[in-house]
Amino acid sequence: MSSEKPDFLSKGERARLFPVLAETSKEGRATSIFLACLASVKEYADLLLTSLGRRVGSRAKVECFTEVTFKSEGGDAARRPDGLIVVRIGSRAWTALVETKIGNAVLDGEQVEAYLKLAKQNGVDAVVTVSNQFATQPSHHPVEVPAKTLGKVGLYHWSWMYLLTQADLLLTTYGVEDEDQRIILNEFRRFLTHASTGVSGFTAMPAAWSELVQVAGSGAKIQARSDLLEEVVSAWHQEMRDLALILSRQLGVAATVKLPRALTADPAARHKADKAELAENFALSAQISVPGAAAPLEVQVDLKAKSLCVSMRLRAPDDRKSSKARVNWLLRQLPEVTGDDYFLRLHWPGRGACTQETLACLREEPDRAQRERSSQAPHSLEVCLIRQIGGRFGQRKNFIVDLEATVPDFYEAVGQNLKAWQAPAPKVREGRSEPEDVSPDALAELSDPPSGDESSTPAIEQPANVIRPPYSGEGPKG
Repeated sequence: MSSEKPDFLSKGERARLFPVLAETSKEGRATSIFLACLASVKEYADLLLTSLGRRVGSRAKVECFTEVTFKSEGGDAARRPDGLIVVRIGSRAWTALVETKIGNAVLDGEQVEAYLKLAKQNGVDAVVTVSNQFATQPSHHPVEVPAKTLGKVGLYHWSWMYLLTQADLLLTTYGVEDEDQRIILNEFRRFLTHASTGVSGFTAMPAAWSELVQVAGSGAKIQARSDLLEEVVSAWHQEMRDLALILSRQLGVAATVKLPRALTADPAARHKADKAELAENFALSAQISVPGAAAPLEVQVDLKAKSLCVSMRLRAPDDRKSSKARVNWLLRQLPEVTGDDYFLRLHWPGRGACTQETLACLREEPDRAQRERSSQAPHSLEVCLIRQIGGRFGQRKNFIVDLEATVPDFYEAVGQNLKAWQAPAPKVREGRSEPEDVSPDALAELSDPPSGDESSTPAIEQPANVIRPPYSGEGPKG
C-alpha cells in the first residue's frame, strides 16, 4: 500500500507501525507509530481531527508521512518537522506539519515559529505539536506565538496523555467497528502506557509555586506583573487539563475544562483573568464539566489557607418551600457521605453571604439550615469537600498528588450520586379530563355569563403561579 506524497515534499516515508529506527530515537519511534495509527484507525482519526475542526467523513482518506523534507525550506534545512498529515477528500486536501517532543523535552517558541513560516511558504494548512505539555483545548497552544506569525496557518497542540485518553475512550466507550483496527489501537494504548515510551502526566508545579505559597502565608502582597504568577497560572492550566483527562479515563466519558465562551476564544484573556485572581486573592479556580453530571465540578485552591475545595452547586427544588425540606432533599441523595470535611453551603436570595454547615451536623439537626434566615429558603445548595493539607500544599509534587486524589474522591462520593431537581410533569386539571371539556364551546361558557344574568358571571380561574410562555421570536419581546 503506497501513499502519494504531496508535491511540495522532496522526501517523505509513509508512517510505519513498526519503524526501523535506532534505539536512541524514542521520539521518532513514537511519532511514526502514532501517525500510522492515525492513518489506520478511522474512528481515531475522526475523533482527533474533529478536535481541530476537521471532520473525517466516509469519503476522506488520511495519509501520514515521517522523515519529511520540503522542496522549499526557506534556507533553514535544519528545521525539519517530524511528520505530515494529509486528509484527502476527492481532489481537495488539508495538510498539517507535525512536531513532537517526548519525555522532558519541551516545545521551543523559535522552532514553532519556524515551522509556521515553513507551512505558510509551502501552502500547508496547519502545524500540530505533540508533547507532554498540556493545553486546555487543541487551539490553546502552550507556546505563545505572535499573531502575525500565524497568518492563515492554524496552530494546534495535543498532549501525549490526550492521545492516550482518546484511544482509551474509543476502546472502552465509543467503540471501533473494525476488529483489526481495534487491535492496532489497543496496541498503541499499550505502547503509550509503557514507562520506556516517555509519556507522562503533569506531575509537579514549578519552583515558583513553593515561593508563591510562602508569600501568601506571610501576608505580603505580590505585583500583578510578577513572573511567579505567570509560571503558576500556566502550570495550573496544564494541571486542570490533565485532571480532566484523568477523570475521562476513570469515567469513560470526555470530561473537559469548562470555560466561558469569551475565554474559550481568547486564551490570553483567561490567562490574564487567572493571574489577576491569584494576585488579588492568592486563589485559583477552574470548572470541570462531566457529561451527564448534575453540575460542573468547581475546583478551588486557597494559597493562604493551604486548602483544596471541590464542590458542585445545584438549584434548590422549587416544590419544597422550607429550608429544612430543601436540605433534606439533597441529604437523601448522599446517605453514605461522612466525614467532617464535607460541607453544605446554602445560597440565599439577595446579596447576603451564603451560610455553611457540615453535612454531619445537618443530618443530626436539619433545622440548623433555617436558624439564621427563618423567613427565607435557599435558592441553591452547594456540596463541598474542603481539605486542609498543611505543609504538603507548598510542595510541588505532593500538591499535585493530593489534588489528583481529592477531585476523584469527591466525584465518587458526591458527583456520581447527585441528581438535579426537575419540576414535576403538569397534571390534567380538574374538570378538563375530556377533550370536550376544553372545546371552544366549553371555553366560551366559562367566558360568557348566561343571557340576562350578569350577576352570575363565572369567576376567572387564577393560576397559583403565573408562567410566562416561551418567546416565539415574533413581535416585541417584553
